Amino acid sequence: MAHEIELGLDTFGDVTVDANGEILSQPQVLRNLVAQAVLADQVGVDFIGIGEHHREDFAVSAPEVVLAAIAGQTTRIRLGSAVTVLSSDDPVRVYQRFATLDAVSGGRAEVILGRGSFTESFPLFGLDLGQYETLFEEKLELFAELLKEEPVTWTGTTRAALNNQRVYPTTDSGSIKTWVGVGGSPESVIRAAHYGLPLMLAIIGGSPLAFAQFSDLYHRALTQFGKPIQPIGVHSPGYIAVTDEQAREEAWPHMKAMQDRIGRERGWGPMTRADFDRATGPDGASFVGSPETVARKIAKVATALGLSRFDLKYSNGTLPHEKLMTSIELYGTEVAPRVRELLAEASA
Repeated sequence: MAHEIELGLDTFGDVTVDANGEILSQPQVLRNLVAQAVLADQVGVDFIGIGEHHREDFAVSAPEVVLAAIAGQTTRIRLGSAVTVLSSDDPVRVYQRFATLDAVSGGRAEVILGRGSFTESFPLFGLDLGQYETLFEEKLELFAELLKEEPVTWTGTTRAALNNQRVYPTTDSGSIKTWVGVGGSPESVIRAAHYGLPLMLAIIGGSPLAFAQFSDLYHRALTQFGKPIQPIGVHSPGYIAVTDEQAREEAWPHMKAMQDRIGRERGWGPMTRADFDRATGPDGASFVGSPETVARKIAKVATALGLSRFDLKYSNGTLPHEKLMTSIELYGTEVAPRVRELLAEASA
C-alpha cells in the first residue's frame, strides 16, 4: 500500500450537550460543526465528511449547504458527504448540488453515495421502503452516467426518463470524485466495482480486520469487470484524548447513550461496559484512545485492508463541542503524522 493515505473526519452533526449537560439546539450544533471543520482544515486533516439524516438526534439534513458554508471559511480540506442517501433523493439534483459545491470550493467536493442505515427519509419524501433495493440500484446507475458530464439518455422506473439531456453546472475537472458507501454486504461491494467507483467501508462493529475479505472481493471484481484499480476507504467511530483512560472515560457515557437509543429502535440490547471495552480494544471497531493508540490501530487496519483513506467518525452522541475540538486537534497534529510514520516504517 502506498503511504499517501488520506486521513479524514466524518460527522452526522450529532446533537450535543453544553458544559452544564443541557442539550444544544440544532442551529447551534450546525454552527459548531462549521467551527469544527475550520479547525480540521487548520490542523491539516485531509477531508471532512458530513452525513445526511432526518431525525432529532442528528442536526444535518442538507450536507451540501453546511459544506458550502465550510468551503467559504477553509482553503484546502476536501469536502464531502458521509453519506448522501441517494435512494431517497434525485440523482440529477444531487449531482447539481455537488457540482455547485465543487465550483465554489475550488474543486474540493466529493460525494459518498449510500442507501443509508436509517430509513426516515423514505416516508418523509413519500417513497416505498419495499423499493429499497430498486431505488438505489436505478439511481446509482443514473448517477454513474451523470459522472461522465455528457448528454445522458436513461430510462428507469423510479424517476422520469432522460433523452440526450445535459446536466449543469459541469465541473472544472470533468467529474466529481464519487465513493459508494458499503456496510459489509458482498453484493454492495460488487456493485461498487461494477461501476468502477471507489469503495468506502463503514466499519462500526466487529473486527475491522475481518473486512479484508471485502477488500479482496472488491479488487477481484474490479478485475473481472475490466475496471482500473480504485481507492478503498474506511469510516469508523472514534475519539481521542491525551491518555487512553481519559478518552475512554469521556467517550463511554455518550457512546452508550447513543448506542442504546438507536438500539431500542432496532431491537438491540443495551451496551455494557464490556461491550464498549471490546469495541475500543485493539481488535474492535471504535478508535478511542490516546494519539499513539489510535494511530497504531489505524495503521494496522490501513495495512490489512490496503486503504487509501481512513475517516474517523469523531462525533459520538452528545459528546460536547469543546471535547470534539480537542479530539480534532489531536487527530490532525498527532495522529495523522504518526500514522504516516508507522506506515512508512512498515513498508521500509
